Amino acid sequence: MRAALPHDDLDLVLSLTPEFWSRFGGARLFMTGGTGFIGTWLLQALQRANDRLGSKIELIVLTRDPERARQQAPHVFSRPDTTLVAGDVSSFAGPLGSLDLCIHAATDVGDPLKAGDPLRVFDSIVLGTRRVLDLAHANGASRFLLTSSGAVYGPQPAGLERMAETYGGAPDPLQPGAAYGNGKRAAEWLASAHAAHAAHAAHAAHAAKASQAGFESCIARIFALIGPGLPLNGPFAAGNFVRDALAGQAINVQGDGRPLRSYLYMADLCVWLLRILASGAAGQAYNVGSENAVSIAALARQVVDAAGTDTPIKVQTQATSDAPAPRYVPDTLKARRELGLAEYTALNTALLKTIHWSRSATAL
Repeated sequence: MRAALPHDDLDLVLSLTPEFWSRFGGARLFMTGGTGFIGTWLLQALQRANDRLGSKIELIVLTRDPERARQQAPHVFSRPDTTLVAGDVSSFAGPLGSLDLCIHAATDVGDPLKAGDPLRVFDSIVLGTRRVLDLAHANGASRFLLTSSGAVYGPQPAGLERMAETYGGAPDPLQPGAAYGNGKRAAEWLASAHAAHAAHAAHAAHAAKASQAGFESCIARIFALIGPGLPLNGPFAAGNFVRDALAGQAINVQGDGRPLRSYLYMADLCVWLLRILASGAAGQAYNVGSENAVSIAALARQVVDAAGTDTPIKVQTQATSDAPAPRYVPDTLKARRELGLAEYTALNTALLKTIHWSRSATAL
């Protein structure tokens, strides 16, 4: 059984998103990816608002296996305010009923087996996004949030400190391994094109209820994350470091440990995503992440310190170049300036919270 997320983190989300709850009280919200890392956090934040604020938001969640979800987390998926819809993101048929909001957060990047099949990854992202867009619009949703990724920019130049939304880089279209980044680029185009088409159709119809036909999409380009529920046996270095530190096993840092990453805490992520959904400019993408870079080797040391263990750290290779270290760090000025967002949880605090929760979850 999955452990519940920390209530103080969920309450932080509620306290920093008052406009969302006042604006969308009583809304019907459809979510894909609700059983995943990001989706579970968003779902529990929305449920917490129903419990604490009386928001009365009705939640419809797509999952391949509703019964399995209920067995793993009955406190999340067996609630009266949450309805599970069985199906695959690229082929489900509903019915969903009328909708007000949609969050498309489905992705297979955290599953090593699925992530190893590039054609499946690409098809799932692109076909799934098209299917969700069609159904969300057909069922009356006015706001649509697509969770995309910093992978759409391709490799970050070592000399570029942070990537802004205006950076024109892209994944190599000739590399099969770039399926995720290229798929997310296609998904972003679909979201923008679908919203533009819906707006054009509503305008051309000159219908009396044209204002009800509005369909606005926003895009969140998410960078690296940390927090309770992070997969500990997947492709994420931070999760693997936490796993090994808690098990008392040596942490193996692949390569020379110089690459730079930045990590946004999951409660902070929920604040960012809910504000983008509510108030992000239609047709716009926003980088979502921390600007505070840390090397992979330094992250391993911070994990060990936060765990309070003497776990050894083994860096696999020695640095052989004086070239700048590879980076994967966003520029978040646009989100901070337009939506008043900030990084609310420091990395050391985020690691302490993640490790404490993981220990508690293991003890269940």
